[in-house]
Amino acid sequence: MKRLIPLLLLPTMAVAADIDVEQRINRLEQELIDLKQELASSKAKQAEEKQRAQLAKTTELETEKKAQQDSKDGIRVGGAVRFQYSYEDYNEGNRDRNGDVDFDVFRLDLNGEIGDVVLSAQYRWYQYMNVVHHAWVGYNLTPTWQVQAGVTQVPFGNLDYNSHSFFFSSNYYVGLEDDYDAGVSFIGKWDNHDLRLAYFITDEMGGIDGYVSNRSDRYSYDVVGIRPTGEGIYDDISQAIAEHNSLAARYSYQWGNTELGGSLQYGDLRDANSSVGTRQAWALHSKTQIDRWNLQLQYTGYEYDMDNAATRLAVGAYHFFDTIPSEAELVSANLAYQLPVKWGPVTSLTFYNDYSQMFNKSGDLTEDTVMNVLGVAVSAGGLYTYIDLVSAKNHPFIGGTMAGNTDDWNSRVNINLGYYF
Repeated sequence: MKRLIPLLLLPTMAVAADIDVEQRINRLEQELIDLKQELASSKAKQAEEKQRAQLAKTTELETEKKAQQDSKDGIRVGGAVRFQYSYEDYNEGNRDRNGDVDFDVFRLDLNGEIGDVVLSAQYRWYQYMNVVHHAWVGYNLTPTWQVQAGVTQVPFGNLDYNSHSFFFSSNYYVGLEDDYDAGVSFIGKWDNHDLRLAYFITDEMGGIDGYVSNRSDRYSYDVVGIRPTGEGIYDDISQAIAEHNSLAARYSYQWGNTELGGSLQYGDLRDANSSVGTRQAWALHSKTQIDRWNLQLQYTGYEYDMDNAATRLAVGAYHFFDTIPSEAELVSANLAYQLPVKWGPVTSLTFYNDYSQMFNKSGDLTEDTVMNVLGVAVSAGGLYTYIDLVSAKNHPFIGGTMAGNTDDWNSRVNINLGYYF
C-alpha cells in the first residue's frame, strides 16, 4: 500500500506541473507584450523628439536666414566732400596768386539691396552744376549673371578705370573711360571669365530731346554736336546731335596675375529728325597685379562716320563744350606701386605714373595729344588725397584741348583732398 499511494499521486503531480509551465509561458508572453509596447512607446518618443529637434533646427535656420536677409536688405548712404588746390603755369592769374583753392564736389551715394533687387546711385553737386553720376537697379539672374538697368557704366577698356590719377587717362575726354549712359547691361563672371554686354538707347541725359537746360552739365563726356568749319572749339553747339541705339561688348580673361581683354562699341548718331552718322570704337587692354605693383596697358581706336564728312565734333562735360577729332587712336601705359605705412592716420601711399597719347587724328590735326601724370595718392582714414604733377600738350584742363594743334607743353600741380564716408 505504501508504494501504491505515491504511484496514485503521479498523475495529479503531472497535471500540477503542466499548470505551472503554462503559467510561466503566459507570464513570459505577457512580459514580451509589455516589452513590445514599451519599445513601441520608446520609438514613438524618439520619433517625436527627432521631429521636435528637426522643427527646432528648421526654425533656427529660417530665423538665421531671415536675419541674414534682414542684414542684407537695406540701403547704405555714403558720399564724399572734396576740395582742390591747383597751380597752373599756363594761367597768368593763377600763377600770380600762387595757385587757387576751390570747393570741388559734394556727392551722395546710395548702395544696397531690398528683396533681391540691387540699387546703386550717385548724385554730385559742383559749384557750377549738379549731375547724376549713375543710377541703376539690378537683379542677380543666376550666381554668375547680373542685369543692370538705368544710367550704368559702359563696359569698355580697363575697369573700373584705365588710370590711377585724379585726371583719368586721355580716353576719358573722348567718352571712352568711366562713361555712363541710359540702357541695360548684362554682367557675367565665372571662373576666369568676365563678359559684359550692353544696349544703351541714349546718353545719360536723354539724348537729343532730353529735358535738360544745358547738355554740357554732365559728369562723363559724350558727343553732343557737329563742329562746322569756322566754329570755335569751345563755342555753344549750333548743330546738336546725340548718341542713340548703342551696343557695347567687353570680354576679359584672368590669366594668372594678368587680366587680358578686348572691347567694342557701335551706335547711331541722330539730330532732331534722323540719323546723321554712326560711331564705333574698339580697344585691347590688360591689367597686371604683381605684389604691390599694378600695370595698365590699353590701345584704343574710335571713329565717328558722319554723313556730312565732319572731322571735328563737339563734346560736353563739366559745364562747358569742347571739341575732339572725329577719328583718332590712343595708347596708355600706367604704372603704380602701393606702399603700406604707419604714419599717424596715414596707412597707405600709392605712387604712380600715368601716360596717355592720342595720334592719327582726323582733319588737319597733325600734333598729338599727350598727357603724363606723376603722382601719389595718400590714404588716411576717410581722407583720400591725390597729389599730381601733370605735363601735357593739347589736353583739356591742362591749358589745351583734344582738338589742339600746337607743340606747346603745359604743366599743372594739382592736390585733390577728399573725405569719403
